[in-house]
Amino acid sequence: MIANSVSQSAAAYRRMAVNTASAGQLVLMLFDGALNRLSAADAGFDIDDMSRRNETINENLVKAQSIIAELQGTLDKGRGGEFAATMERLYDFMLQRLLAANLSKERSAVVEVRDLLRELRDAWRQMLQGQAESRQPGQE
Repeated sequence: MIANSVSQSAAAYRRMAVNTASAGQLVLMLFDGALNRLSAADAGFDIDDMSRRNETINENLVKAQSIIAELQGTLDKGRGGEFAATMERLYDFMLQRLLAANLSKERSAVVEVRDLLRELRDAWRQMLQGQAESRQPGQE
């Protein structure tokens, strides 16, 4: 009973956070979600029961791929120029690596994509922090 109440409260909090987040914060949430799924997939490789292992890896990689595809969809190709084109190719690479990782249950590809995505996430977070600091009054 208490666990259900806590779960419902957490879901309500997540909905409110998403509904009140800026576009930049939503992208950061997507990065975090993909990283969480990739970490869960990586942990799946340590499960001894092969059925549970494969199910855990597959489920989390499919969800990570969906999130990465959503990130790819946020690219503004009209205004992003070469940067958007480069990011699109990078996201394509990540999606291909995760598909291959899922088919062959290759841990190294999961770790590779997670590391790339973490670098992007950290750069995005720094950019958002820089924007927030530049908007603070009294800062010159």
